[in-house]
Amino acid sequence: MSKLTDVPKRILIGRALRSDRLGETLLPKRIALPVFASDPLSSVAYAPGEVLLVLSIAGVSAYHFSPWIAAAVVVLMFTVVASYRQNVRAYPSGGGDYEVAHTNLGPKAGLTVASALLVDYVLTVAVSISSGVENLGSAVPFVIEHKVLSALAVILLLTLMNLRGVRESGRLFAIPTYVFVGGVFLLIVWGSFRGLVLGDSMRAPTADFEIKPEHPGLAGFALLFLLLRAFSSGCAALTGVEAISNGVPAFRKPKSRNAANTLALMGVLAVTMFCGIIGLAMATDVKMAEFPAKDLVRDGVPVGDAYVQDPVIAQVAAAVFGEGTFFFALLAAATALVLFLAANTAYNGFPVLGSILAQDRYLPRQLLTRGDRLAFSNGIVLLAGAAALLVYVYDADSTRLIQLYIVGVFVSFTLSQTGMVRHWNRKLRTEKNQAKRRTMIRSRAINAFGAFFTGLVLVVVLATKFTHGAWVALLGMVIFYAVMSTIRRHYDAVAQEIAAPDEPTDDSVRPSRVHAIVLVSKVHRPTLRALAYAQLMRVDKLEAVSISVDPDDSKALRAEWERRGINVPLKILDSPYREITRPVIDYVKGLRRESPRDVVSVVIPEYVVGHWYEHLLHNQSALRLKGRLLFTPGVMVTSVPYQLVSSEAAKQRAKKRQEWNAPGSVRRGPVDGRHRDPGVRS
Repeated sequence: MSKLTDVPKRILIGRALRSDRLGETLLPKRIALPVFASDPLSSVAYAPGEVLLVLSIAGVSAYHFSPWIAAAVVVLMFTVVASYRQNVRAYPSGGGDYEVAHTNLGPKAGLTVASALLVDYVLTVAVSISSGVENLGSAVPFVIEHKVLSALAVILLLTLMNLRGVRESGRLFAIPTYVFVGGVFLLIVWGSFRGLVLGDSMRAPTADFEIKPEHPGLAGFALLFLLLRAFSSGCAALTGVEAISNGVPAFRKPKSRNAANTLALMGVLAVTMFCGIIGLAMATDVKMAEFPAKDLVRDGVPVGDAYVQDPVIAQVAAAVFGEGTFFFALLAAATALVLFLAANTAYNGFPVLGSILAQDRYLPRQLLTRGDRLAFSNGIVLLAGAAALLVYVYDADSTRLIQLYIVGVFVSFTLSQTGMVRHWNRKLRTEKNQAKRRTMIRSRAINAFGAFFTGLVLVVVLATKFTHGAWVALLGMVIFYAVMSTIRRHYDAVAQEIAAPDEPTDDSVRPSRVHAIVLVSKVHRPTLRALAYAQLMRVDKLEAVSISVDPDDSKALRAEWERRGINVPLKILDSPYREITRPVIDYVKGLRRESPRDVVSVVIPEYVVGHWYEHLLHNQSALRLKGRLLFTPGVMVTSVPYQLVSSEAAKQRAKKRQEWNAPGSVRRGPVDGRHRDPGVRS
């Protein structure tokens, strides 16, 4: 079966890479930026729209608050970026927020951060892909008609791309990300030039629409709550910022400096694009509504369910470039594509964090190791499965999914920055060098302000989004926390149970005797081989055991046994209910009760077949019996294989497959005394 799956596996994810090739998969800054920052960079495709959607509840008159909300988001972005630049320098191992919180605030805080990040990574994939499908669906009706199926197909495609490895996926993602960034900057520059220099009147497709406010005339606390909710929605622009701190090991040396520089560049680009889109949306009179069918009014009549509300960035592009023009189409395509690729931030962060948690025994050990392509394959597959489930449950609706978003981000932000403050406090107690102390004090001040600001935003997010779906994200965090705590307790209990003590125990004391049992059904070649093997073992007592299901068969077996003169005693156990497994288990347990210090060795002859379907026809009783015997203390089980003709045919097929190499599996060499894969530059 492994050979059967090897060809499609190699076609889909490529040839396997040696462990010593890990250094060749490290990323330069130009590739690391789209790999780790595609999520915050692409958020300008939906974050400005989320701000306007919330403000529309109070009507168009509330839109004039959007620049102030954008300014608050900018301050928060720069605060978070400055704070995380301290993180990547202090903790370059890739543990990110989890390592900071775990080291400085304790295991419970670390596990809380890990739970928040895992939930947020899953939501990043679900939100980004759902939003991308909606953007693409405005131009391709088939996509929006089969939204869930399209989103699941994109998740599958991204999963395969990431299974091929970080470096290869980075190259694939770099072009559309840079095209998107370039397109947005061209949009901002050209729109500003037309409006400020040429004095052109740019009108969005919804400029002539009116908004029917759900709650007109908001004032006082109600207005403040609405503005805070709009601000919390705009904070979606910060999702994914922490991914760079988790991905420091994937950068080329000097890792910390390259990661810090990439983080700063990402912050500048994201802030500029976010503010530019908000400004152009105001200048072109973009209208957005949370429920466009009834709240958007054209010529005094609601637009109805047939109306498809385009994202803010699409409306601004239509106003600046002209609808249907080359640059409009290019930006629309790049926007849809980069939203799909924004999920790659999670595909890089989730598996690395999962590996670190597995190393700390909070997640299954299968997430610890790298796969064929030196990527954390099991973590990638687990993320894809969780995101696919979320997309299916929420019908790939980004508006519903985004309400679950950013809670986990700000939980990790706040605890991480609090942990960094404690980190600097601990360092300052022992540091005597004045220059280093000044640097540490400055870093502590940055992290302290970051902890305060992100903590304040966390309170705002919880207060404004809890009833709109944020409770689901909190529930997910609680579930992750409980599951990881349970896994850790299990691993700790097993480690304690199997630890070898200094003093001798029953496990290290030689058994008094070994009682060997060979299970037989008929006298045939597999039985004779098992008997011959058992007679070579140094045992104190050897006997053959058979189960009497049919008296005539048992009588014939004993007669054949005596005719051949087999010098091993044969014991036939009655089974009035025609069971095979239970009589053997009862007999073995009886032997253990009679002589608790004896070891019972059960020898089972098994057929070795060459086709998968033949396994269904043979060895089923042996498998059930071995499964039961595993739970019987003091019992050792030995399988004695007997190769049938079909297994020889399978061996020949395997030999032919070795002579014919699957695509991408050839390894030519040696070069400089080492095997090296073809087509890879030194």
